[in-house]
Amino acid sequence: MKAELAARDGDLRLCLLLGLAAWFLFLDHVPHNAVSLLTMRNFGFSGATDLFVFIGGYTAAILYGRMMLERGFVVTATRIFKRLWQLYAAYIVLFVIYIDLIGNVARQSAAPALIGEFNVTGIVDHTIRTLIHGLLLRAKPLNLDVLQLFIVLMAVFPFILFGMVRRPNVTMAGSIGLYFAARQFDWNFSAFPDGRWYLNPFCWQLLFVLGAWLALSGANQIHAVHKLQELAVLRGAAWLYLLFALAVTVAGKFPQASIVPDLLRDAFPNDQENLAPHRVLHFLALAFLFAYMVPRDWSGFRWQTLQPVIKCGQEWLAVFCAGVFLSFAGHLVLITGPDSLAMHVLVSFAGILIMTAVAYYVSWSKRQDHKPAFRTPTMTGLPEEGRFAK
Repeated sequence: MKAELAARDGDLRLCLLLGLAAWFLFLDHVPHNAVSLLTMRNFGFSGATDLFVFIGGYTAAILYGRMMLERGFVVTATRIFKRLWQLYAAYIVLFVIYIDLIGNVARQSAAPALIGEFNVTGIVDHTIRTLIHGLLLRAKPLNLDVLQLFIVLMAVFPFILFGMVRRPNVTMAGSIGLYFAARQFDWNFSAFPDGRWYLNPFCWQLLFVLGAWLALSGANQIHAVHKLQELAVLRGAAWLYLLFALAVTVAGKFPQASIVPDLLRDAFPNDQENLAPHRVLHFLALAFLFAYMVPRDWSGFRWQTLQPVIKCGQEWLAVFCAGVFLSFAGHLVLITGPDSLAMHVLVSFAGILIMTAVAYYVSWSKRQDHKPAFRTPTMTGLPEEGRFAK
């Protein structure tokens, strides 16, 4: 398993997909943005959130799976909880600044509807209570739901990883069982001041665990998947399902066109909260075809045009946090400025450009931390423990 994980580490396909997911989430989070019509959710049942959660589970399993095999459960759990704390700290900073910014802008501008639109109504009348519930992940301001979900998934990931290393198939079966049980018995977390989580953790854990299961699968399982990908009939079935999902999705957006019958369209609702089974199947079909058409050593990874996307995937947390603020700023620009297609394109392009700049800066900053400090010739005679490490 160590050899398999070492071979999968550094797969640029993961960085590419995470970068695309971060960009798509930003575009989707700007309400009424015409450019968001080009994102994943408009071409099928699944969207950028599905991609983000699945790749998150896959990359976490690769990173911490090797650590668990080499250093054991206790050390790995502490490293996972360290990462969890970083995610939680990022969420708290985002939450406090985000709701305060929205409240101030809504009060001082001619757009008081922003408070309700971004779901921070309680901050005006019950500021302290809203902040407390925000610390407990019970508040649900718009656009922070993905980060909240990821915090919960990482909190239980040590136990998921332990099960994956010992009994991967049993752990995967347990995840599937929890998914169907949550849908059957309507399990979900409650939210403040009312309602429930936008993304049900009991259901969305399925994609996260599925990503971890595939990352930790052995050579025989990967070989079996490759054999399935070689079957033209399965690839054809996947393409047909993607075309069907495209037709149903377009029909839902333009019901007057009568592309598909109303009965068929109503049979496939966009159940994002509980991760509908047809949504999972759509994502698996996409992953099945993408892995077949884009190998790990694809020459396109050397294209300069893809480097910004890959860099955003490598620094996804900073890019995601920047995207949350930029989505609010973009929405504010669109509702207070001229409502034109050119303005939509300009706001979207500027947001992606700033997110890319953040990714490159964070990457550059990390490299500076690992560079040795300048040493003068007089320092060469110092003992090893007296020299500067950085």
